[in-house]
Amino acid sequence: MSPAASFEPYRPHPWHGLPLGPAAPEVVNAFIEITPFDVVKYELDKPSGFLRIDRPQRLSSTPPTLYGFIPRTLCGGRVAKLFGSGGTAHSAAELPENLEADGDPLDICVYSERPVNRQEIIVESRVIGGLTMLDGGTADDKIIAVMKDDAIWGDAKTLEDLPPSLVERLIHYFSTYKMRPGHASKAAVLGSYGPRHAHRVIAEASADYAAAFQA
Repeated sequence: MSPAASFEPYRPHPWHGLPLGPAAPEVVNAFIEITPFDVVKYELDKPSGFLRIDRPQRLSSTPPTLYGFIPRTLCGGRVAKLFGSGGTAHSAAELPENLEADGDPLDICVYSERPVNRQEIIVESRVIGGLTMLDGGTADDKIIAVMKDDAIWGDAKTLEDLPPSLVERLIHYFSTYKMRPGHASKAAVLGSYGPRHAHRVIAEASADYAAAFQA
């Protein structure tokens, strides 16, 4: 590759301009919006591609992993059809009729043994599972991954390869991160699933993205 072709002359949009990953859906790129050190929730500003402040975290919990999204994915109709079809339920909550997905890029949580305190970075991540989650009545899956070649977690292949307490912390965070005093949480984690179903979710989210933006 010539030097002139080896770089982007302008910063690409994190959602639309970065590649899905080197070996998707098994190994994907994660664009990180929030780190375990953040007490403010940052979120991609979709028109500009920059991060914006979504809200300060009201409670004391912070995300236990790096948290962001997978580029060139969209939680649309195909992802909604897969919702609840894999994994073991943690809740008896009923699914709403005519369930829709949240219309955002697919969220991903990445475990790393080394502390990472920077946002707006790309992390090559091996997918090991996911969480089935409802947020405000919409499907909002959370893919779970480990940093590729991580010294401690890099060999993990499934959620069972992680200590149960790590996954429990993630479930607790997403069950409570939108709670407000005097109001019930609108988010609920209904279950978890393994890598095979996670790969299907990513593939369908990629197809949803292609239908929406590349038709």
